[in-house]
Amino acid sequence: MARPPVAKLMDYGKFKYENAQKARESRRNQTNTVIKEMKLRPKIDSHDYDTKKGHVVRFLKAGDKVKITIMFRGREQSRPELGYNLLKKLAADVEEFGFVESSPKQDGRNMLMVLGPHKKKTEARAEVRAERDRRAAERQAETDAEQAELADHRAQVAAHPVPPRRRGPADNLDPDVEI
Repeated sequence: MARPPVAKLMDYGKFKYENAQKARESRRNQTNTVIKEMKLRPKIDSHDYDTKKGHVVRFLKAGDKVKITIMFRGREQSRPELGYNLLKKLAADVEEFGFVESSPKQDGRNMLMVLGPHKKKTEARAEVRAERDRRAAERQAETDAEQAELADHRAQVAAHPVPPRRRGPADNLDPDVEI
């Protein structure tokens, strides 16, 4: 409502282009959250539990959220405390890699809990990349050491040649045949 009215003359095409660039830049910087799901049963065996726990740890290390689902069937539905105890045990086992985002809730035949990672996805990727580079450097160093050892062995063999063996008439015979 100022007098004289305030206006700005501008190139509309350039304005649209700059807005598109800003939107693209903001999309590049945002991280999309991936929720992985792990399904368990209340009467899971210890080895199976350890395997599933390993998968959950791997997901959390990668920076992903994990949704844990306990599936109840038949009479198991009358014992929800079994599922609750299992979820508490799992949360305690993976405490160093993630935290409980939503506490266990009964949802019909299932009980749900969501675990969130301590590290962001970008930090986890950077750590994985650094670990991969470190392992590659170690392998390269081992390969270089083996190559040097092989070259040293070849040099020793070349320095001390084996005299040619004198061959006789019996060398032409088949060694498996007895005479």
